[in-house]
Amino acid sequence: MLSRNSKSLPFLPSLKATSQFATAIIPNASGDLVLKKLCASGLLNQALLQMAIHGHGINFHGYDSVLTESITQKSITAGKRVHAHMIKTHYLPPVYLRTRLIVMYVKSDHLEDARKVFERMLERNVVTWTALMTGYAQKDCGVDALVLFVRMLESGVSPNEFTLATVLTGCTGPCGFDHGRQIHAIAVKTLLQFHIFVGSSLLDMYAKAGQIDDARMVFEEMPERDVVSCTAIIAGYSQLGLDNEALELFRQLLRAGMQPNYVTHASLLNALAGLAALEYGKQVHGRAIRSRMDTFVVLKNSLIDMYAKSGCVRYARQVFDRMTERTVISWNAMLVGYSKHGLGNEVVKLFELMQNQNVRPDGVTYLAVLSGCSHGGMVEEGLQYFDFMVHSKVIEPETEHYGCVVDLLGRSGQVDKAVNFILQMPFEPTPAIWGSLLGACRVHANVVVGEYVAKKLFEIEPQNAGNYVIMSNIYAAAGQWKDVTNVRYMMKEKAVMKEPGRSWVKLNRVVHTFHVGDKFHPQREEIYDMLGKMTAKIKEAGYVPDLSCVLHDVDHEQKEQILLGHSEKLAIAFCLINSAPGSPIQIVKNLRICVDCHNAAKQVSRVYEREILLRDNNRFHRMVNGVCSCGDYW
Repeated sequence: MLSRNSKSLPFLPSLKATSQFATAIIPNASGDLVLKKLCASGLLNQALLQMAIHGHGINFHGYDSVLTESITQKSITAGKRVHAHMIKTHYLPPVYLRTRLIVMYVKSDHLEDARKVFERMLERNVVTWTALMTGYAQKDCGVDALVLFVRMLESGVSPNEFTLATVLTGCTGPCGFDHGRQIHAIAVKTLLQFHIFVGSSLLDMYAKAGQIDDARMVFEEMPERDVVSCTAIIAGYSQLGLDNEALELFRQLLRAGMQPNYVTHASLLNALAGLAALEYGKQVHGRAIRSRMDTFVVLKNSLIDMYAKSGCVRYARQVFDRMTERTVISWNAMLVGYSKHGLGNEVVKLFELMQNQNVRPDGVTYLAVLSGCSHGGMVEEGLQYFDFMVHSKVIEPETEHYGCVVDLLGRSGQVDKAVNFILQMPFEPTPAIWGSLLGACRVHANVVVGEYVAKKLFEIEPQNAGNYVIMSNIYAAAGQWKDVTNVRYMMKEKAVMKEPGRSWVKLNRVVHTFHVGDKFHPQREEIYDMLGKMTAKIKEAGYVPDLSCVLHDVDHEQKEQILLGHSEKLAIAFCLINSAPGSPIQIVKNLRICVDCHNAAKQVSRVYEREILLRDNNRFHRMVNGVCSCGDYW
């Protein structure tokens, strides 16, 4: 018995005294029991020393205790020592312990070592297979997980709910989705489709594949739902642009008493960013603060994106500046926000700050910087950044980066140089790249290059009405009315239908949506009355309707009436009626704003002394006193 006043034994024993310490605590104890007691106290190093001292005296329970503690303390070194001890003492671990070794290696990101243990096993159970599949799934090696799943089925081992949930996470992309459907069938046959883990994974798989109806069906059939499954369906709606549906589902979950987590809030914020619903976004931000979730980086990133897309770049920057931890995604979100608003100088300053803080940029970073330089009219700076990418070999430029260069050259009027640049690209030019150049031809009235580019686009995407409209605008600006008519006939022959324009504004917590020629709004009479007065006032200030934006074969008066019915003009008139004089007007549009509406909105901002913030599908247009932040290039 040790004396209470003994000075030879410190309060926390050294490794040298561990054997005496263990014996004092557990007299005549077996090696397994010693290890179990030490591990229960978190004394992993002492347990490892005792394992070495007892040698062949360690068996199942001892190894299990030390392995479990190694996993708990995330010590790959300790785990490897346990594995080495088994080999050295010729201990043949049963399936359970071999599976624990696999789990230990997987959790320590040593997938190759886990695979070696797995392949040397003569007998495996469903937990063994699932453990290794989990490792592949976590490393985004979905194909490897699927191959392993097929091997498991061929070996006669039946999957459990964890196996199916794990392998479904790798079922992404066109091929993966087909496999996912087959796994869904297996889940039905094994009666596991209603298990919450399997249901959530199925839901997530369908949502990521864009099959939102199938995802919703799985969701509705689940006998019980947790926050994970609810978050998956909200994220699915958001990814597909079904933002109103995401918001409505979130409301239903709150009414049902569900407590959303930070991922749910982040997914909802992505949907609100699509709606540009600032007030709702602020409410979600407030909920996150009250729930103490606002410290999560993922949520902060979504807040930056939401505020930027809602037109509040200042709020986005405040969130960014208050972050104690930032990932490259955080920097990218802020850079993209500045870029979409045409704040090229802010993009460059933030990018320099990012480099000074030794944050490694990625392809998205450079895309945001190049796009910011383009939207901000900083042509030379943008070209320099692209040259750096090409020559530094740090990040290989992709198609989107080349597209930004085309936009930069087009903005500066170098359309011929832009054509040569496209022809020398290492990629096949996308419709977006040709479309960018066609837009430049419109701005710089270059009919020859415009015809060349339009011919390419008519072949690549013959049903895109926007290309015909822009080419018609180019011809109209050059006075080539016969060619305008030819474009119109070409559209008729190919049965090209222009996507209906849609704009929406949020006023007093209600979202009002307007369609082209909308006749169904409750205030339609007031809106059209205001529209007439507004048009008369801005005409006095110099506005001239751009009739080339109308491709219908009608007279000038009818063309002007068609222009009056454009959704963004209806939205502006509605705001002039219902919002306070001098207050800003904020509009979201599903398509790129046409030249005529852009000109009209600029004049409205001057005549009515209103700041107009209009977000189309390409960028933000901030119009103040008759001047737009885009510099009339979009």
